[in-house]
Amino acid sequence: MATQPTPTSGKSSRRQTIVIICLIAFGVIAGALILRGSPTPKAAEGHAEHSEGKEGKDDGHGHAEEGAAHEEEAPKGPNGGQRFTEGDFGLELLIAEEGGQPRFKAWVYAKDKPAPVEGTQVTVSLTRPGGDVEEIKLTPKAGVLTSDQPVAEPHIFEATVAVQTPSEPYLFAFTQEEGKVNLTDAQIKAASITLDTSGPAVIRSALQFPGEIRFNEDRTAHIVPRAAGVVESVSANLGEQVKRGQPLASLSSAVVSETRSELQGAQRRRELARTTYERERTLFEQKISPEQDVLQAQQAMREAEIAVANATQKLLTIGAAPGGATSLGRFELRAPFDGMVVEKHIALGESVKEDANVFTISDLSNVWAEMSISPRDLAQVRVGERVVVRAGASDATANGTISFVGSLIGEQTRTARARVVLPNPQGAWRPGLFVTVEVVSNEVNAPVTVASSALQTIDEKPVIFLKVQGGFVPQPVTIGRTDGKRVEIVSGLKPGASYAAAGSFVVKSEQGKGSATHTH
Repeated sequence: MATQPTPTSGKSSRRQTIVIICLIAFGVIAGALILRGSPTPKAAEGHAEHSEGKEGKDDGHGHAEEGAAHEEEAPKGPNGGQRFTEGDFGLELLIAEEGGQPRFKAWVYAKDKPAPVEGTQVTVSLTRPGGDVEEIKLTPKAGVLTSDQPVAEPHIFEATVAVQTPSEPYLFAFTQEEGKVNLTDAQIKAASITLDTSGPAVIRSALQFPGEIRFNEDRTAHIVPRAAGVVESVSANLGEQVKRGQPLASLSSAVVSETRSELQGAQRRRELARTTYERERTLFEQKISPEQDVLQAQQAMREAEIAVANATQKLLTIGAAPGGATSLGRFELRAPFDGMVVEKHIALGESVKEDANVFTISDLSNVWAEMSISPRDLAQVRVGERVVVRAGASDATANGTISFVGSLIGEQTRTARARVVLPNPQGAWRPGLFVTVEVVSNEVNAPVTVASSALQTIDEKPVIFLKVQGGFVPQPVTIGRTDGKRVEIVSGLKPGASYAAAGSFVVKSEQGKGSATHTH
């Protein structure tokens, strides 16, 4: 209420103004005293301190709000912990090492002087990045409030501290971000860090055995001439795909020439014997010749037919056609089935023996993956078991089944041989390639899995880097089974959590550069 001065008395007006100012000042002081006596709890924000010793050595930094947006270093107590105050009450909170495990420790103050902790209850509620909420209670021990429950790593959480003294309650809040790796979305993209989401997957438990890709011996042929001769032409080249019946080479052989001559002589005798038999039968039917002449002619015809069949079979055994050749001694080597020429030991004009291996042809549409099985694993490797074959030099994989398990143990290797037939339509599985054969022994549906590339190790413990606002935080996990692609997470991670998959090692290296993680 404003007071207007009167023109009749300046001194009286000044006196009234002074009285009004005194009344206003008295009202402001009274209001402040009323507010100071209010028992309503007040929240304070900052960062808790982390210590190595019993009393602790500070390695954190706190922030307390002052005004609207001003930040300054959080006050510290005499023990190196975060100091929270409200009126005459004060609380110092510290994460200290005891027995190799970090625990909360707290001290109580009244008017900046140590106060007894008996009768005071402190509960710290932690909210982890994954959404897990944990309550840790502090109890008096030797004049200090100490948590029986250790504070699990990493120390990244939002916390509220509820304090109940014998007279009134207090509530404080702080944030701990020890170990956070700050990365923007642009930096994540530039570093080729791939984000993935944890979720269920089928994990296959498997035994792994070393193996090697070999030719399918059931579809591999060694071509030999079967008759000595001289090479007249070669039409197949090394590495060439050939079809069944396709000519590979032609040879001239004296053996083939003699056999064809024998066949032709037998054919002429057969024709003569057949003509004689037909004449004698006609004469017998006309009752001119006796039956004995018919039977003798029939016998001679049968013997001639046998001679023709014998000469024909000799040529077929050699691989020469019975007829149609321009030269009696010429014959061709032909492909027995579709395949590739993988070996060639023949040249034009060369003299080759009947047992010389001149071509090797293999059908590479199917190959064998052979592996060595130790005696202790033979009981788990059975015909019909499913396997996964992985190439040692690439990321190629293929599924198959065991088709053979050897009954003998090698004298030198002391292992048994097992075999898997693999389809090879693209020719990716080349004979001689070293592989790893995984025999699937069990399949389970794991509720929480991550990519194998996401798993990193910090302080000899497995961690996953969770995606949070502004970067990543390391999340310790307990791992279970793995099939090489996915890893089962037994504890420490919930389904649907976003994490760094491919490129997680980049996040770990960034963390190491900043020395962000506290070590014990």
